Amino acid sequence: VSLEAGILQPLHMEQFYSAPAADTVVQQLLPISEAAAFREPPDPKTCSPQEYLEYYIFPVLLPGMAELLHQAKKEKCFERKRTKFIACDFLTEWLYNKNPKRKDESFTEFFSIPFVNDWLKDHPRPPIPLSLLLSEKEASIVIQSFWRGYRVRCDSEIQELRQWQKQLRENKNIIKRVKEFWTKQEAK
Repeated sequence: VSLEAGILQPLHMEQFYSAPAADTVVQQLLPISEAAAFREPPDPKTCSPQEYLEYYIFPVLLPGMAELLHQAKKEKCFERKRTKFIACDFLTEWLYNKNPKRKDESFTEFFSIPFVNDWLKDHPRPPIPLSLLLSEKEASIVIQSFWRGYRVRCDSEIQELRQWQKQLRENKNIIKRVKEFWTKQEAK
């Protein structure tokens, strides 16, 4: 919902995906009057919560949320129930790298962020399931190869060969012969 001229208006998802999305979203969600845009920022320790949000939090957070939506669309989060995309991780990485205090530093990946490293040492994550790590093409190859293998193993000639191998192993009793061999070797 956006506030334009004091009227509540719904925002459509397409508005988040336009080219200059970050600036547009901030302008639509935070209609700050012209006079308010040019005045001095309030003191963060004495200002009201609303002023703090409008001048210190939203100008940083809303572009991050717009980027989050762009990335979620790329990861096809709106098309599937489950994906490997973790929105909190993306937003943490984005905010950390866009921090004005880190202006001249290079990009840092999520798992290389110091406080993330410390947190994960004490709170390890469960592994991501293979079904979320594979692309659709890779998953289809795994499924097709399993199915083809199953169909081959169901073939009567293959069943006959497997039965013959099993009987051969039982008749030769390889385990017993190996034990006898090693007992003879140890005796020498």
